[in-house]
Amino acid sequence: MRLSEARVVLTGASGGIGLAIATALCASGARVLAVARHREPLVPLLERYPQQLSWVGADLTFLTDRRKVLAAAEGIGGLNLLINAAGINHFAMLEQLDDSDINAMLAVNVSAPICLTRLLLPLLKQAESAMVVNVGSTYGSIGYPGYASYCATKFALRGFSEALRRELADTRVGVLYVAPRATRTSMNSAAAQALNDALKSNVDDPQKVASAVMHAIAGDHRDLYLGWPERFFVGLNSLLPNLVDRGLRKQLPLIRRLSQKPDNENLKP
Repeated sequence: MRLSEARVVLTGASGGIGLAIATALCASGARVLAVARHREPLVPLLERYPQQLSWVGADLTFLTDRRKVLAAAEGIGGLNLLINAAGINHFAMLEQLDDSDINAMLAVNVSAPICLTRLLLPLLKQAESAMVVNVGSTYGSIGYPGYASYCATKFALRGFSEALRRELADTRVGVLYVAPRATRTSMNSAAAQALNDALKSNVDDPQKVASAVMHAIAGDHRDLYLGWPERFFVGLNSLLPNLVDRGLRKQLPLIRRLSQKPDNENLKP
């Protein structure tokens, strides 16, 4: 896909990876509908690219707001690229979460992108070439303690991406699943950052992730897994899950201790 010819609906556009993707798209000449609940983080970008970037205020867990996004896309003459980048997460052991925390993750991370994609598919199919991009996570392939509910949502998004790609195999709409590793954003909680620091985890800047996503879209890729050794562990977990079980069990005391911190909510891909 030629990014300069892209007409894009981008969710989660006001922070982290989403904002970095919005910046990269505008720099590439794309026309972008930035979907987010809050406008303020997008103001500098809106002022820099007034002809290319528009903000659509929406909470995608509501059908009325998803219809607002559809109307905005129709207003610019349709779209050929949908990027589902919105997501929420709580770093906590399962018994520490309320039902409301779990239901919110399911609504934002799973129901919203599936329902929005369904709503926008007729417009995408009208394009000469189109793509749906779902931003998942390494935790969509590796179940990790402290992230049980989040992993469940990203496993679901990965499965949705695979099945949708096969549903659309005889159309002009492709599907790209993106799996970033830990990413440095201001939304990461102190507890989550402390865990990354303690484990000496590799953490990417959002701009690095956005650049890789742009390359994958331009190359019409179907999957993008970022980072080494994370890609290796994804393969190892698929082939030898018991080996990964043993390794993660050693980390459990640290994970349990850090998850007790009160500041344990974070937004991430």
